[in-house]
Amino acid sequence: MSAQILDGKALAQRLKDALKVEVADLSKKTGAAPRLVNIMVGEEHGACAYARSQRLAADYIGIRYELTTLPRDTSQEELIGRIRRFNADEDVNGIMIHKPLPERIHYGIVANFVDTNKDLEGINVANIGKMILGDTRIIPCTPAAVMEHIRATGIGLRGKEAVIVGHSHIVGKPLSLLLLEEYATVTVCHVATSEAGRLREHVGRADILIVAVGRPALIPGGWIKKGAVVIDVGINRQGETIVGDVDFEGARKRAAFLTPVPGGVGPVTVVMLMRNGIEAYKMQMSTRGDRIV
Repeated sequence: MSAQILDGKALAQRLKDALKVEVADLSKKTGAAPRLVNIMVGEEHGACAYARSQRLAADYIGIRYELTTLPRDTSQEELIGRIRRFNADEDVNGIMIHKPLPERIHYGIVANFVDTNKDLEGINVANIGKMILGDTRIIPCTPAAVMEHIRATGIGLRGKEAVIVGHSHIVGKPLSLLLLEEYATVTVCHVATSEAGRLREHVGRADILIVAVGRPALIPGGWIKKGAVVIDVGINRQGETIVGDVDFEGARKRAAFLTPVPGGVGPVTVVMLMRNGIEAYKMQMSTRGDRIV
């Protein structure tokens, strides 16, 4: 048995094609495409590369995309002021704050100044609260990308044992809510699970395993249940190569489906950002009285 590799680039292309059609239809109805703004403080190589991938996706889909780069010495108050101006601009439909930020700027504080209906990354506390209630169309991008990969397998989640390794605010916690909405039985593992010597036990019973920790080869292939779906969110640099959190070669001998690193979750995450922008645009147009949804 060898796992079927879940090609994130191919999945991302299919999703972009569908969003391109949707944006063309919206533009005909409203006279304008969604406009998204990414605010970057200073210029960092990795962040710039991610911004370029966003622009390429936006251009393909037909979204108006703008990267606003502020000087590295911009203060937290100045950044909040810029966010407020974009909040008040009706022609801006989505806003994100690019990470990393300078140490003096607290990401959690500034992100919560983004208008709830313009929150491209779905990390405003109000949107996270709506996720708990199952009442939001704006979903954090990486968890949304994970869910798209699971859907691509054709395997239903109802009653399945889903194990998440990693309980971060941006992946593990919101992902647990999305899986619960699909009636999976969800276990979230973290450092204390490992300290208690129970990580292997939980991993071994997972029908759906998602690993998002940031430690190379944290999960040996031999731990994985035969026939499992394995989604590796980890991105770790080892010399000139990029590897995930799961032992890929070991996992492919036991899993039914497996994401590669790179080329798995990452490409789809960018598309989920675009989808959030489209959803934000539709909500704003409906609030203004344009019945487009």
